[in-house]
Amino acid sequence: MMRHMAATVFAADSVLLLFMLGGAVWSVAFPAKRIWPPPGRRSWQWLLTWACFYASIALSAALIYLDWNSWLFESPLRFIVGVPLALLGGLLALWGIVTVGWRNTSGMKDGFVSSGPYRFTRNPQYVGDIVFFIGVGVIANSAYLWIAHVLLSLWFAVAPLTEEPWLEEQYGDAYREYRGRVPRFL
Repeated sequence: MMRHMAATVFAADSVLLLFMLGGAVWSVAFPAKRIWPPPGRRSWQWLLTWACFYASIALSAALIYLDWNSWLFESPLRFIVGVPLALLGGLLALWGIVTVGWRNTSGMKDGFVSSGPYRFTRNPQYVGDIVFFIGVGVIANSAYLWIAHVLLSLWFAVAPLTEEPWLEEQYGDAYREYRGRVPRFL
């Protein structure tokens, strides 16, 4: 029964994540009709992106419970690798959020920021999230969760391609200079 529920939750999460990834690719291909970054708070693009993101996170949490320790790394040693990765990634993402503020994090213009973790990477939240999801994947030891986290990480890899033209429109030369000296990821 649990295996069937895990498969159903995984299927729902995969559909959401593929939808989000498709929206990001659409935004790269058609920047004038982009979904991310959204044209405004409470726009359908903003609401749709965040609803899908939070639903995917909830479904991933359900997968942790439903598909716990069902894959390759059954040894408790996985916690020695996974916990530090999850903590490091979570702290980096949180540092990025605190540095730029919630409005910038949620896709709204709220001032150009190049301090804190943004001195080292243009996307510390995405880098941190990916490292966090790797850590959680190691801890949970679920093939379903790994696949979901790979799809989510692909969204985090494509999202900067949707954001960079928007950031250049919003912040002009300041962003172009910043982009020239700070790497996209690492």
